[in-house]
Amino acid sequence: MSPSVQDPATGRSPFPPIGDYGFLSDCETVALVAPSGNVEWLCLPRLDSPSVFGALLDRDAGDFRFGPYDLNVPAARRYLPGTMVLETSWGTPGGWIIVRDLLLMGPWHHEDQRSKTHRRAPTDYDADHVLLRTVRCVNGEVQVVLDCEPMFDYGRRPVEWVYSGEAYEQAVARIPGHDLELTLTTDLRIGIEGGRATARTLLKEGERRFCALSWSEHPPPRTSDEAYDRLVWTAHHWQHWLARGHFPDHPWRGYLQRSALTLKGLTFAPTGALVAAATTSLPETPGGRRNWDYRYSWVRDATFALWALYTLGFDWEANDFFWFIADVAERDKDLQVLYGVDGRAVLPEEELDLEGYEGARPVRVGNAAYQQRQHDVWGAVLDSVYLHTKTRDGLDERIWAILVHQVESALASWREPDQGVWEVRGEPQHFTSSKLMCWVAVDRGARLASMKGEDELAKVWEERAQEIKDDICTHGVDERGVFTQRYGAPALDASLLLIPLFRFLPVDDPRVVATVRAIGDELTVDGLVLRYRVEETDDGLGTEEGAFLICSFWLVSALSEIGDQERARALCEKLLSLASPLELYAEEIDPHSGRHLGNFPQAFTHLALINAVMHIILSDQGATPSAFIRLRS
Repeated sequence: MSPSVQDPATGRSPFPPIGDYGFLSDCETVALVAPSGNVEWLCLPRLDSPSVFGALLDRDAGDFRFGPYDLNVPAARRYLPGTMVLETSWGTPGGWIIVRDLLLMGPWHHEDQRSKTHRRAPTDYDADHVLLRTVRCVNGEVQVVLDCEPMFDYGRRPVEWVYSGEAYEQAVARIPGHDLELTLTTDLRIGIEGGRATARTLLKEGERRFCALSWSEHPPPRTSDEAYDRLVWTAHHWQHWLARGHFPDHPWRGYLQRSALTLKGLTFAPTGALVAAATTSLPETPGGRRNWDYRYSWVRDATFALWALYTLGFDWEANDFFWFIADVAERDKDLQVLYGVDGRAVLPEEELDLEGYEGARPVRVGNAAYQQRQHDVWGAVLDSVYLHTKTRDGLDERIWAILVHQVESALASWREPDQGVWEVRGEPQHFTSSKLMCWVAVDRGARLASMKGEDELAKVWEERAQEIKDDICTHGVDERGVFTQRYGAPALDASLLLIPLFRFLPVDDPRVVATVRAIGDELTVDGLVLRYRVEETDDGLGTEEGAFLICSFWLVSALSEIGDQERARALCEKLLSLASPLELYAEEIDPHSGRHLGNFPQAFTHLALINAVMHIILSDQGATPSAFIRLRS
């Protein structure tokens, strides 16, 4: 860690551990709240916009603290059960307070005119575009402070605050030439000190206060009573949403529910897009260069999202994401790896002049991977169509046209090298998992053609799928009978754990069993799975990285598939024990310390968790692991 990111008084990092952040969402934007009560990440007006609070990436890039004056370490934190309402309890020498943070939801707003952003079917609720923070003193008395210092455009532009009335209870932050305005409303008395809005009060037992930061025409609460009522409405909204799901009666039920809420929170409701993570540039290696912007929607997430959401009973969300993918697949002749949450295709990558989380640079926004060739995208789309179609009565003509194009694209390209599922920035290779996903595209296409009555086309595609399978089994297996990362090289790759999950071969095939065991024994550190060995893979970076949580959860599912339930359960228990205090997961884990690494919270990790946990639960109930993929049989 560089000296520039150490606290001179303590020698410790001023940045909280990644896994200690709380996650808030209104399904249009997200916020991360540090244990200190500091909002350190908020992008407006939507989750892929420039930040207004960016202390997550630079301690001078804007923050918003609300809590006790003289303490930074809370007594306890939790979500109100079944909600996205974060509750932090503080014990001070003088008394106790409870702070609750949330992004408000409300009833559907657009009654007189259509929304300019919503493309999916409107629901009964909508984002209020308000960050609400409430505090209640439960005994004694506590000095409470509010300190709000936004910095627009990733910390590059300080704001100017002005009072919006005759009193001190409301102020507006703006910068010249920018449409975005922030309105701070509170029952405290606001003071303005340059770009900071501050307030303080002595809160006594039974008293309540609130502050609300809003950024649209939708009005914020004006009193503590109204703030409480809208908090309750939002909490009930999340609980009612969660009640739609189907969760088994099992000790791990809570992990499934928190994962479902997190995935919902990472969804951009207007289009149905599911983003990979809430953040950009949180490092995969402490102080390293593996820092990427994940606030976009990856096509490969589609099939995993549909697995998870259909399994838990959230068909509406699964269908919305499916139609988002269908929109871009229909529009674009060549399907990209990732898209903006509004479906935009161009996502130019740039580096910002920020210090980075604990000095990890560069800090990137945008993602150049949108220009890469990755052959897994067609398999993700076709498997999504297959899953979606099996929940419907048939295959409509719009989807059939998309399907045919994607199968033909896979057939035209499967023999060519690509950047692979991990988006390596080295030279293209003949990655086995990419060939596998091309097989998935053609195999699912053949099944769907048969369902549609296109028997002749189904026969042709079945033959071509077999051709791809034979090529993989000839060139992608080493002398031990283990599937390898790429043709002609002995390296292992955790993406090959998908072989049993996609039903490429029977789960008792010796090559499948050997591959799962080789990855579990040789591609792990302290039992946690690496993507690959960086010294064996030209990924364009070469630096070390942590263990990938999605790969570790894939290993749980794969072990369960091959019948090793004891080892699968032990690994799943270990992974669940590594959850953050709020049961959230980043992309990676340091296998030695258990510290979370990478962007946070990570959708892919929570999707894989659902798959793995359901495998174990079904095994506990005496069902075969394949029963999990109930739509795929």
